[in-house]
Amino acid sequence: MGAIETQGFKLDDSGRRIVVDPVTRIEGHMRCEVNLDSNNVIRNAVSTGTMWRGLEVILKGRDPRDAWAFVERICGVCTGTHALTSVRAVEDALGIKIPKNAHLLRELFNKTLQVHDHAVHFYHLHALDWVDVVSALKADPKKTSELQQLVSPSHPLSSPGYFRDVQNRLKKFVESGQLGPFMNGYWGNKAYVLPAEANLMAVTHYLEALDLQKEWVKVHTIIGGKNPHPNFLVGGMPCAINIDGNGAAGAPINMERLNFIQARINEMVEFCKNVYLPDVLAIGTLYKHAGWLHGGGLSATNVLDYGEFPKVNYDKSTDQLPGGAIINGNWDEVLPVDPRDPEQVQEFVTHSWYKYADETKGLHPWDGVTEPNYKPEGPKFKGTRTAIEQVDESAKYSWIKAPRWRGHAMEVGPLSRYILAYAHARKGNKYAQRPKEQLEFSAQMVNSAIPKALGLPETQYTLKQMLPSTIGRTLARCLEAEYCAEMMVEDFKELIANIKAGDTATANVDKWDPASWPKEAKGVGCTAAPRGGLAHWIRIKDGKIDNYQCVVPTTWNGSPRDHKGQIGAFEASLMNTPMANPEQPLEILRTLHSFDPCLACSTHVMSPDGQELTTVKVR
Repeated sequence: MGAIETQGFKLDDSGRRIVVDPVTRIEGHMRCEVNLDSNNVIRNAVSTGTMWRGLEVILKGRDPRDAWAFVERICGVCTGTHALTSVRAVEDALGIKIPKNAHLLRELFNKTLQVHDHAVHFYHLHALDWVDVVSALKADPKKTSELQQLVSPSHPLSSPGYFRDVQNRLKKFVESGQLGPFMNGYWGNKAYVLPAEANLMAVTHYLEALDLQKEWVKVHTIIGGKNPHPNFLVGGMPCAINIDGNGAAGAPINMERLNFIQARINEMVEFCKNVYLPDVLAIGTLYKHAGWLHGGGLSATNVLDYGEFPKVNYDKSTDQLPGGAIINGNWDEVLPVDPRDPEQVQEFVTHSWYKYADETKGLHPWDGVTEPNYKPEGPKFKGTRTAIEQVDESAKYSWIKAPRWRGHAMEVGPLSRYILAYAHARKGNKYAQRPKEQLEFSAQMVNSAIPKALGLPETQYTLKQMLPSTIGRTLARCLEAEYCAEMMVEDFKELIANIKAGDTATANVDKWDPASWPKEAKGVGCTAAPRGGLAHWIRIKDGKIDNYQCVVPTTWNGSPRDHKGQIGAFEASLMNTPMANPEQPLEILRTLHSFDPCLACSTHVMSPDGQELTTVKVR
């Protein structure tokens, strides 16, 4: 018990212990425990993934061409991103190059996912950490309209009558006692600082986003056949292109469906520009002036991404969100990241419920071992195997492994990608200039333009002060959504031009037959998933999967301590955060939700007592 130094923080596990289990409004199964000092400031944080992921074990011995169909079942939210990463890994191992149309269709698919996921994350999973829904009933619709027109004059839905109608709908919810999606919020908590009019504006846009997102996701059903869990193909995409087709035979992509995709892209561009970004900037400004730049600290000084969205197929030097690693907040030096290098990426299990032969050493994913070893124990542990009251962070305490890059705990996600893009752009990378422009515009709005319009004092914060925070993390997701929508406009134009030139190929099947494969091969696939850098590593032997390992964004961010005691990004982000009311842990949820944790990606199924549930025989 007491204080220890780790990763620049003084962790103090004395004082009052607060447990949040489960952390709700996310995908998966997460537990968080914090220790508070006498001033209700968090001085120690412990993040736990509470279920085991066994897909690596399930995949052994299977056909590599089928892996995508299994791994995309890791998650039902970030649909297709695991499938895309999987086919990239197999294609890398076998040296397969996909046609240009397949590349562009994958880009449209992946960027649609980014916009859809980020908008759903903010409005339906995270906004309620900033927005007091019930307070919206006290708003003056006329003043809400004025606020809307102030922060977003181009959005057509902004009349006082429109906001009054939404307020009346909300009032019926509240008076009925059935708040539906707004149940169980900490309404009235002092950690909420928005005026009633801002709350009504945000709730209104919550409902607008609810309607729009179900249309955007139809792009996935056109390209991938269905959603969730769309279809992919090693060597390309399974959708045929037939401009003159009626869409019946083999569900080809025809002109009608291309027009539908274009319409949805235009909707995404307009919503991000006129609703999503203005909301985030306005909310961020008001919370910044309330002193809420918490939730970053050292969690955002070490950042990593593999790079994504190449302008030219197969050419990483044209990535429009270039990757790399930054250590200790040194934005002047971007270090190259190579997921193939066994000295760079390693996973540790010192504090994870897994077993290695030597747990003082990490394993590169190509050599990864997934052997469960569920032993909740330690001198501070309280409870039973099936009813944990308190974990002991000095022992094993999570089903998530601890990945490290060159020994460092790293944060991944849109915030990491935008810090890296900004650093690349400052060094002259022409493909990273747009993110730099977005960040500089946002800083100007938050520091001067919006405060001036709202009658608030103008206070200058540099990007290095603003970005490594919960507000900065939320802003980066929004900017990435806007950027992806813009990139899709160009991708769509390029796809149409390619088709007009007579190219309708969507797959390369030259190496489809396992007889054409080498006896042994290994590859890695990387993707900018909505929650951060995602990579799958595969080893193929005699035409079957010999080993398969996924290191997902929440494995990086939600990792437990490693053998050196370094804490992960979730734990680091909570440090030194004050709480208004520990009985209503709004600040914990607000900070953790800014990462959009996906625990299902990091963990999967095991029985309550830890025994094997079933045996799967692979033919």
